[in-house]
Order: sequence, then structure tokens, then C-alpha cells
Amino acid sequence: MRIEETGDIDACRALRRAVFIEEQGIAEADEWDDLDGQAIHLLAWEEGEPVGTARILQSGSTGKIGRVCVLAQARGTGLGTKLIRAAVDVLRARPGVTHARLGAQVHAIGFYEKLGFTVAGEVYDDAGIPHRDMIREL
Repeated sequence: MRIEETGDIDACRALRRAVFIEEQGIAEADEWDDLDGQAIHLLAWEEGEPVGTARILQSGSTGKIGRVCVLAQARGTGLGTKLIRAAVDVLRARPGVTHARLGAQVHAIGFYEKLGFTVAGEVYDDAGIPHRDMIREL
């Protein structure tokens, strides 16, 4: 398995379509925005096939990790953990970035807590799914 920064936004979007739109039922209008062009995209590969992705944006001293998804057949392999660690590493390497932030689906809060994130805020609805913001220092 390898994770790398990529310019292949189409591959990342195909993964997001499979997980968020097809599997989780998120509306296309909620998934697609105008931020892909300014983001850093990570793509995870297993046996030559893309199986996971994450998107990284920067706003001042905070890096936002989002659109994190792993195909069903690759879950439970540690890939999600590796994707988040890779995203944190990318943010650590960016001058002036001191914190990482993400919006976690409520069921995944424990996963992110194990990676050093803490809850920062109340539950909110994002595309019909309960989320909470989480943050960690870099």
C-alpha cells in the first residue's frame, strides 16, 4: 500500500462518489464544491488500484483535512489511520500551520481521538449526517 500526493483529482472524485454518494447517499450537490482545485489531494493505492483519498486545505495556521474515504473492501486494514497520519505529515511540513482540523462523522469520533484529535464543538448536520469538529496541534 502506498499513499502519495496526487494531481489525479478524477481518481479522488471517483472514490468519493463511490463512498459518499453511492454508499452513504449524500447528494451530489453536497459533495462537489469549488475547493478541489486549491486542495492537496492524497491518494492511497493497493495492488495498483486507488482505494482511499483525503483532501487538505489551508486557512491561515489551520489545515483542514476532509473528504476522507476508504473503499469498503479496504476498510479494517489500517488504511484510514495511514491516510490521516499522511495528511498530518503534509500539514506539519507547511510553514505556519500549527493545527489540523476536521469534521468527523459522529460514529468515527473514537477513530480520530486515537489519532490525537479532540472534539471542538457541538454536533451539526453535514449533508444529513451528524458531525462534530475535531482539532489537534501539530
